[in-house]
Amino acid sequence: MINHDHGGAVFAIARQLGLPPEEIIDFSASINPLGMPAGVRAAVIGQVDSLVHYPEADAGPLRDALAAFHGVAAEQICPSNGTTELIYLLPRLVPGSRALIVSPAFSEYAKGLAAAGWGHESLCLSPDEGFSLDMGSLRDRLSAGYGILYLCNPGNPTGKLYSRSEIGQVADLCRSCGTLLALDEAFIDFCGEEASAVQSVAASGNVVVLRSMTKFYAIPGLRLGYAVTDAATATRLAELRGPWSVSTLAQAAGLAALAGADFRVRTLKFIACERTRLFRLLSSVNGFSPFPASANYLLIRLDGGRLAKDIRRELLARRLLIRDCSLFDGLNGSYMRVAIRLPEQDDMLVASLREIMRSAC
Repeated sequence: MINHDHGGAVFAIARQLGLPPEEIIDFSASINPLGMPAGVRAAVIGQVDSLVHYPEADAGPLRDALAAFHGVAAEQICPSNGTTELIYLLPRLVPGSRALIVSPAFSEYAKGLAAAGWGHESLCLSPDEGFSLDMGSLRDRLSAGYGILYLCNPGNPTGKLYSRSEIGQVADLCRSCGTLLALDEAFIDFCGEEASAVQSVAASGNVVVLRSMTKFYAIPGLRLGYAVTDAATATRLAELRGPWSVSTLAQAAGLAALAGADFRVRTLKFIACERTRLFRLLSSVNGFSPFPASANYLLIRLDGGRLAKDIRRELLARRLLIRDCSLFDGLNGSYMRVAIRLPEQDDMLVASLREIMRSAC
């Protein structure tokens, strides 16, 4: 039995089906379809002989490079073994025992809270309202008293992007209520750095911005993320994290990735164009209603009683893997998510979906 809490379980599913992993086209994990930058690949290969030594204990050079990239002080950066490591540390960062999660959302928020003995509640956003965030409703909920508020921007799995002004309002509300804002920007790179709230809220004293380098630079197997926050909070996170959390290869990959400005420009142009095209194609499939998005994936509502688990099963028989979103809080079995991949792969997905929907009539 494959756990469907996450996308990207391609190795386990390939074993289950008796197939080589490369024969499955994975639309369930939202990774840059352009693949790993050449400079990152070369940097990782070039550091193999360095594995006989311990990595930089605090990832100092990478921290400095990240600080320069964002225009903040190095003391505000805490590199990590993926953002999930930070998610599990956050409940240990502040006093309290209850958190509020803006949903639908990444399942590890709730798991990290449970592991620390915290409870949580959800503020479920409405698909019928485009997953918009009402500040009045948020204010009312926060007034009940929560140690942490989790908000993903752009939303996962919704792809909804909240403006920097909206994020500023959320940060202000959290500050007035004594709540830490955990702002997860794992997919913000696909929206352009100007969409990030790092510059406007990270130093405010009640915000931890979580960033991932694995999605945009296609290195999820290396596990690389970081937090941007005020200096005191970054220091405390580093103490909780411990030394050697970020491997030598991950540090090398991160440094090379930050140097690749051309790759970032090329990715943004490609994703914007292909997202528009795929949205149009999916909208033309009978019974499919995709939501507008700003990330590298699209959330789709299935009309007419079809269930995502059935679509997923039929696609998997064609060696195409999508994400059934029924386990996301606030959604149900009528929702699925697909990553944006290369045009020929997206065309293959849409053609298969058309055949599946025709056969259901």
